[in-house]
Amino acid sequence: MRRHAILAFLAFTLIATAQQQAPMTLQFDRPADFFEESLPIGNGKLGALVYGGTDDNIIYLNDITLWTGKPIDRSMDKDAHQWIPKIREALFNEDYEQADKLQLHVQGPNSQYFQPLATLHIKDLSLGAVSNYHRSLSLDSAVISDRYVRNGLPVTREYFASSPDNLIAIRMRGNINCRIALTAQIPHQVKAHAAQLTMTGHATGDPQQSIHYCTMLRVKTDGMVTAADSSLTISGAKEAVVYIVNETSFNGFDKHPVAEGADYLGKATDDLWHTENITFDEARTRHITDYCQYYDRVKLKLGGSADVPRLTTDRLLKEYTGQGDASRYLETLYFQYGRYLLIASSRTPSVPANLQGLWTTHLWSPWRGNYTININLEENYWPAFVANLAEMAEPVDGFVNALAENGRYMSSNYYGISRGWSAGHNSDIWAMANPVGEKREKPEWSNWPMGGAWLVETLWEHYLFTGDEAYLRQVAFPLMKGAADFCLDWLIENPKQDGELITAPSTSPENEYVTDRGYHGMTCYGGTADMAIIRELFQNVIAASKVCGTNATAYKNALKRLHPYTVGKEGDLNEWYHDWRDYDPHHRHQSHLIGLYPGSHLTDPALLKACEQTLLQKGDESTGWSTGWRINLWARLHNAAQAYHIYQKLLTYISPSGGTNYHHGGTYPNLMDAHPPFQIDGNFGGTAGVCEMLVQSQHGVIELLPACPTAWSDGTVSGLCARGGYELSFSWHDGKVTECTVKARRNGIATLLVNGKEMKQKLKAGLPTIINIP
Repeated sequence: MRRHAILAFLAFTLIATAQQQAPMTLQFDRPADFFEESLPIGNGKLGALVYGGTDDNIIYLNDITLWTGKPIDRSMDKDAHQWIPKIREALFNEDYEQADKLQLHVQGPNSQYFQPLATLHIKDLSLGAVSNYHRSLSLDSAVISDRYVRNGLPVTREYFASSPDNLIAIRMRGNINCRIALTAQIPHQVKAHAAQLTMTGHATGDPQQSIHYCTMLRVKTDGMVTAADSSLTISGAKEAVVYIVNETSFNGFDKHPVAEGADYLGKATDDLWHTENITFDEARTRHITDYCQYYDRVKLKLGGSADVPRLTTDRLLKEYTGQGDASRYLETLYFQYGRYLLIASSRTPSVPANLQGLWTTHLWSPWRGNYTININLEENYWPAFVANLAEMAEPVDGFVNALAENGRYMSSNYYGISRGWSAGHNSDIWAMANPVGEKREKPEWSNWPMGGAWLVETLWEHYLFTGDEAYLRQVAFPLMKGAADFCLDWLIENPKQDGELITAPSTSPENEYVTDRGYHGMTCYGGTADMAIIRELFQNVIAASKVCGTNATAYKNALKRLHPYTVGKEGDLNEWYHDWRDYDPHHRHQSHLIGLYPGSHLTDPALLKACEQTLLQKGDESTGWSTGWRINLWARLHNAAQAYHIYQKLLTYISPSGGTNYHHGGTYPNLMDAHPPFQIDGNFGGTAGVCEMLVQSQHGVIELLPACPTAWSDGTVSGLCARGGYELSFSWHDGKVTECTVKARRNGIATLLVNGKEMKQKLKAGLPTIINIP
């Protein structure tokens, strides 16, 4: 008993050491002028971008359930599948130009748009010059604060988005004389009454066919509140609290937002009524307690000082060179910022974080703010399990289930396949699953049915990290099997290679080839990305079948017949069936490498060498999200120097008005990912990349520091997770692990690779176990 107590104390000491992470704070010495300088808060549904102006404090409001459109028509293009045989005929006649043209017939509508909710203006009516401005976001509490001095009098403000109370709260203190107004870019009307503003409206489009919303704002103050038209004026106050709530009529992917819409008016009224019985401090405490139960699970210290640098975050980013303590702070801050953003944007059942997370200021968001599932939605959830935020991935479960419901119809309509389900390149809140393109856009992104087959890997990862067999049986496996059954029927025998199974038509997401005859095209057969996704899926379904006790013979037989990987004349992994060259050798997508990461089936040394050569050919310059992906790819190859180099590339300062050069992504002053423009997936890819450099857990082995760069020669981390249901805390010095504690979900034996030596460790469920370091 005493031995267990000693071990528990030592384990606690190690974890406590990791908790000495420096305060994680984004800070600025002026208000934001651009979206890319604003600070985000969110409760997983309701979000805000705080600009923090002194004369006019602009705050953009968002609701993750506010989209254009309505449920899909499941009978659309029901005869489109008749073109598939014609496309295959063209392909096997090597007439790729004709195949590209015919692909247009197998395209449906594009996705709907994620839209901004409202714009809140808080205009300071006091007179006098402003000085000593400071604005910050604490990742440790998910609270924004700003302060300034006007005419010698201090003003302070705090902002947070609460999940427990389903609201955004703002508190202003000082000499408060201000006007508060709500407006919107979408159809709206605003009424002011007493100390309340009520705004109602709908997403852009026909009001009889659109999602409706109701935003309510209430002021509590020791001063005077005057209502006039569509604004409130606060005067003579020392303190004023603003509560904001919003509800929409979205009632599910298959429910009409008007005829079957949710009672958004009643729900918003209830939400606001709740604020009558709480104080700001009570709501703040509940918010922080709720948030920290997730955020505090992982702490990271990468050598150096535990102090917050005096430099503002934008200056820190500009001066980042990869050297010194300040660099370690920025690298840690970016890592934790990704975890913060995931908590803030992914807590609504069946509505995952989209390309914008949940923050947009644009009426028509870039790329519609949709779900792009040829990499981007998947990348959003790469850090969820390893960075100990499994709950934040739960919205994916309901979304995939909705995709499967619609995908059964789309598979029949567009591909003539009645078994299983599929999804295409894009989706939206209505879980559209059809190929997009509107019969006029490039097949390279429009004609791609592998979205569902790739996305279900997120569900499989959930099981691998948690070991939750009930979840596997009830949620993950049925959806995985449905995606695999579609693939079984989508595969065809290669008429040019007996016994071989390939896909036709095939594309490699967003990439283009040049044939040996000089044709520059997009449509092919047996593309490596298709084969990689299907190979990974079949292997996962076979493994899941063992747990669930089902027959996997069909998947095993098909797996053996899949067209194999091939290596090109330049030593790279071929992206196409033939050894064709890429039209753009530095293309941002590297979809044919998913068997390396996020998959795990690429283990052959010769193929790993080909993956390395592919990445070298791609180069170091790319979009933000692609840079995030490449960190993980290099880390999976155990190339610490290159993984760290690409992480440094991700932390390249991008001006908030820097345009949209696709091949020069990086990070904006507010640490949001620059595609450019903003896409949140790069943030999540970067956070996952840090995890991948510190811990890997494939094929039953947990490896510590598999790709730890020399710049991180000393450090401590607590709370990272490994497949198999393990939570890890460890310290290292001079690149060698010195202390390690493992906590398991169940009794068993874990295999660890520490400092180059493999060891077996017996673990008891829930009890932290100290590992004897060799």
